[in-house]
This record gives sequence, structure tokens and C-alpha cells, in this order.
Amino acid sequence: MSNSSVTIYTGKNCPYCIRAKQLLNTKGVSFEEIDISSNQDLEKEMVRLTKRMTVPQILIEGVPIGGCDELHDLDRRGELDPLLDIQ
Repeated sequence: MSNSSVTIYTGKNCPYCIRAKQLLNTKGVSFEEIDISSNQDLEKEMVRLTKRMTVPQILIEGVPIGGCDELHDLDRRGELDPLLDIQ
């Protein structure tokens, strides 16, 4: 179980969003999902926080870590669990 705060900005029918959420779910991580599909204000908030315009965008403890590829890269390198504070 994760003790870290995780937020993921997503879009409808986005395969990368689905893959990122699957990895987080596999690890038992709860997260706040923010669907920006039909809300320009939420999209602007995501860009302001992450400096990126593509989804998904993932923040751990408020720190942007990137998208699906970066999330999986962190996991492959063994760096994701410590970020998520998984025991």
C-alpha cells in the first residue's frame, strides 16, 4: 500500500492513460484521476503544473514525473516503489 499522494491527468480512450493506471492499480496505489477531456480549465491546470500538453501526466507528492513511458521506466529501474513509498 502506498503512502504517497498520486494524481494522474487523463483523457478519454487514451491507451497510455489506461496502461499507467493499470500499473498503479497493480501496485495497489490509490490515485486521484482528473479527466481533462472536456474541461479546458483542467487542461490548463495540468499544463501549468507539468509543463506538458499530453496525457497522461502523473504527479507523485505534487512532483511531475512525466507520462506512461516515464512511469514504466521508473518501475523498470526499481525507482518507482520508493517514490510511492511502497513498503
